[in-house]
Amino acid sequence: MAAPVVHSLREQIREHILEGIVGGRWQPGERIVERRIAAELAVSQTPVREALRELESLRLIESAPNKGVRVRELSATDLKESYPVRAGLEQVAAELAAEALAEDASALEPEVAALYGADRAGDGEAQVRHTVAFHREIVKAAGNSVLLHTWESLGIEVWTTLSIRWLSPEPRAHADDHAAIVAAFRRRDPHIGELLKTHVLSCAPQV
Repeated sequence: MAAPVVHSLREQIREHILEGIVGGRWQPGERIVERRIAAELAVSQTPVREALRELESLRLIESAPNKGVRVRELSATDLKESYPVRAGLEQVAAELAAEALAEDASALEPEVAALYGADRAGDGEAQVRHTVAFHREIVKAAGNSVLLHTWESLGIEVWTTLSIRWLSPEPRAHADDHAAIVAAFRRRDPHIGELLKTHVLSCAPQV
């Protein structure tokens, strides 16, 4: 049995703040008070400050002298900007992972199965979670730690969730598209990189 993942205090605080942003506790433009979060979670302000610094690097919040930290007023353009970068990275990942996933795509199958369930239930949060997990498995299969680190630094799950919550696109099914990608890996489609790039770009907010 796999050992549970233990997150650092900073990571736990970051996730707490992220959930607040995504869930609407803090609206765009609203101030996030470091001292209040520290008191709420019964921690010192140092790990809260570190967590906020990480979120600022993701461009989700902004700080200004004497004005504190606020949730950024994100535009549709902001939400769309990561998709071309992500698409390029995943094109490279698919090409590097092509042989490994042609031989064994079993890491992708549970995510596709979960997506079918999420589609049937209309569970948007589960759709985001399993879609991101599916794409992460492809990037991991590329076997390139620099590529994986760069991909993860984009904060893909956060941006995907915010795109759905804030822009409210029409509901769509995801499982069939991802099952088609698995099939393409299995048949050694020579255009797998371009196929994945096109797929990612199609998921960008349509505004």
